Amino acid sequence: MKTESIYPDCPNHPCPVETTLNIISGKWKGIILYRLLGGKKRFNELKRLIPSVTHRTLTLQLRELERDRILKRTVYAEVPPRVEYELTDLGLSMSPIIKAMYDWGLNYQSELNL
Repeated sequence: MKTESIYPDCPNHPCPVETTLNIISGKWKGIILYRLLGGKKRFNELKRLIPSVTHRTLTLQLRELERDRILKRTVYAEVPPRVEYELTDLGLSMSPIIKAMYDWGLNYQSELNL
């Protein structure tokens, strides 16, 4: 018995789901996006909010998100230098995805008593 999917097929390559997953893939990108939904953050603020991530990994993941135009990095000409990260409009458009991941994770934790 053949079942019909309520979602369209992916006739083009890459599939839009694959494109989205490529952008948010990486152990820390989802939580970086989640933390930036709260507004601009400096590097050390993000590091404090995500204590398990290494300095190098956070730097690399932020660079990738900037490259993909999901976040914007602003460097201020101050001493000491100040750098802020914030979501672009494109990044903000991912908020329903991040919210859905949060809600799903909350339900999953509840189901498994985590």
